[in-house]
Amino acid sequence: MKNSFVYIIWNHNNSIFYIWVTSNLIKRVQEHKNKLISWFSSKYNLNKLLYYEIYDDINIAINREKQLKNWHKIWKINLIKIQNPELKDLFSGLL
Repeated sequence: MKNSFVYIIWNHNNSIFYIWVTSNLIKRVQEHKNKLISWFSSKYNLNKLLYYEIYDDINIAINREKQLKNWHKIWKINLIKIQNPELKDLFSGLL
């Protein structure tokens, strides 16, 4: 079974979030970093992977994505800091 990922990317100012689902996290983050997808992501220079979750079921991942998109900003920041307290770009750890 193919994994699905819910991920959060921020810009360099850590002021704008992008939350989405993908089945290939490495490829998707590379696309964000190279501004190949999403006008929103490109416009706000969203390329810093700060958080992700792995799911076996795409439907559960989609539901989680919707849930996170409805959270307040401080809740999202607190969630990110549990996995990534230094707010580092996690992309290099995926390679």
